[in-house]
Amino acid sequence: MNRIPSILFPAGLALLCAGGLFMLLGLTPRPQAAQALPDNHPPLPDNYTGAALVPSTLADFFAPGTQPGHVTDTITAPFICSHCHSNYSEKVPQPAEYEPWTGWQGSMMAQAGRDPVFYAALDIAMADAQFSGEFCLRCHLPRAWLEGRIVSGTLAVDPMENPIDLEGVQCEVCHRMSDPTPDESNDPRDLYVLTATITTTIPISDGNATMVFDPEDYRRGPFDVVGDIGFNPHEINGAETIQSRYHQESAFCGTCHDISNPLLSWNEISQTYALNPLGQPFTDTSKMFPIERTFSEWRLSQYNTPEGVYAPEFGGNKTYVVTCQDCHMRDVTGVGGSYFGDPNGMPVREDMPLHDLTGANTWVPQIIPLHPVFSATFQAEPARVEALNLGIERARYMLQNAAVVTAVHSTDTNELTVRVTNNSGHKLPTGYVEGRRMWLQVEGYDAEGNLVYTSGAYDPATGDLTLDADIQVYESKHGLTPDLAAQLGLPSGESFHFALNNIIVKDNRIPPRGFDYAAFATVGAEPRTNGQPDPTRYADGQYWDEVVYALPEGVVYGRVRLLYQTSSKEYIEFLRDNNPNVGNPNNNGQILYSLWEATGRSTPEVMGIVSFGEQSLVYLPVVMRNP
Repeated sequence: MNRIPSILFPAGLALLCAGGLFMLLGLTPRPQAAQALPDNHPPLPDNYTGAALVPSTLADFFAPGTQPGHVTDTITAPFICSHCHSNYSEKVPQPAEYEPWTGWQGSMMAQAGRDPVFYAALDIAMADAQFSGEFCLRCHLPRAWLEGRIVSGTLAVDPMENPIDLEGVQCEVCHRMSDPTPDESNDPRDLYVLTATITTTIPISDGNATMVFDPEDYRRGPFDVVGDIGFNPHEINGAETIQSRYHQESAFCGTCHDISNPLLSWNEISQTYALNPLGQPFTDTSKMFPIERTFSEWRLSQYNTPEGVYAPEFGGNKTYVVTCQDCHMRDVTGVGGSYFGDPNGMPVREDMPLHDLTGANTWVPQIIPLHPVFSATFQAEPARVEALNLGIERARYMLQNAAVVTAVHSTDTNELTVRVTNNSGHKLPTGYVEGRRMWLQVEGYDAEGNLVYTSGAYDPATGDLTLDADIQVYESKHGLTPDLAAQLGLPSGESFHFALNNIIVKDNRIPPRGFDYAAFATVGAEPRTNGQPDPTRYADGQYWDEVVYALPEGVVYGRVRLLYQTSSKEYIEFLRDNNPNVGNPNNNGQILYSLWEATGRSTPEVMGIVSFGEQSLVYLPVVMRNP
């Protein structure tokens, strides 16, 4: 059966693995369609030609805001920005990663267009729901999408001819975004963009990549750049540099960090999420199936208050943090740019946002430079590998500060009580849920030093996590209801079919400070157990979890570790075994699996470690097998 081809077509990958450096990505024309769409929306295919399980159309993935082809000024390549935003720190002096270019290029935002996990998942999503790549690529390849190079859900231009598209969430994608909410305190240009360039009448809400983008090269940021240095260093054809409050608001990040599936919406009759009628836009995100809710988790937390939360470990020069940017672009003291290598006259800021955009991913940055296609970028620019390594270290720092682990051992009952406290501004863990997990690993030793109890054993030689009777894994698992599974011809229950899942089977991730069950339920972010909302899992205000272990007789001391893993073995094997390009050894699923095997199988990171009992333990590697 011929399914929708991968964004990395098999023929191109075969040639690349043989030493070539191009991909066979053909331009597919869009036939005119007779469907009623918003003004100036790109025309849609009028017939179904694929073999996807759901014959969805481009209209089903429509989102309001700026549309493809509406950009009149080309989005500037990031390396142009590097002329003034890199290679000047030695003259200041300051750490090189304070430079916006250097910090950004080591981030997963910069690698959103090169993420091998994403492309393996996209292959399956396109085979599950036709044109679903139109939905995913808005956030992962926004430059290509805005400039009209995403056709029928795939990148339609050879990235070897236009490699800039692969730079992911790049400089001007962020710095030309405009506030989608009218506000008299905004620059008048923002109102012009909303009223004169947005042709859709559908209201714009947070999330689902509903970005409003300035079609001309008017760049925005949080500072009055012209007032600071006396001239406009970004001037192109007379365009001004605009000071934007929006760039300091969490709603800016919510554009791509609150994601709902537009194919599925809540059905009051069946009391389940069901497929929408196909061929027409469905834009009410409040009714769509919730995929990710990081922005909403923050919005409903104590962090989203005027005083914020005391967290100097995240805020840099700030002791209290409020917005996403306060933690993920923390304030440092430094110079944000030079004038073609000369930093003289540039202001030294104590509130300069570090452009690291750090999250929790320490594994994918390791595999991108080894990828048969994407490695070319890093071979040509070795400094970018070092930037990735610095990004990995920053992600480890975030993980090690995201939680506090304590353990109390009762010698009377031989019970061990472990508490994990969430110090982040969202659920722990948060974001993309497939394969992502955090768990407790407990070791108990007798007086002679023999290991007599283990929970959460992990074997790095195979990637297997032992699911013992006591194990505590924090994760969200999605799946398919029996009715939808039967309709699609797939098994019901837990599933990695990202584009089709219609039920949250489990969500026991630890909520942030300020958690309120009723509020989280309004956005589909409530805890769930066995497929049902669970108001008893966490009490209102609870941002920690406690687990009690009944240790066997003889345990006198031990150790507890909190571990985090970007991608589980089960998820990586699913992406390999379900790739639609069956029989091609160079499909994206197989490439990912080979990279996974070559780089430690997404080695778990130690978020926290604590000893208990009569002896203190030295640190040992994360290698555990059942005794």
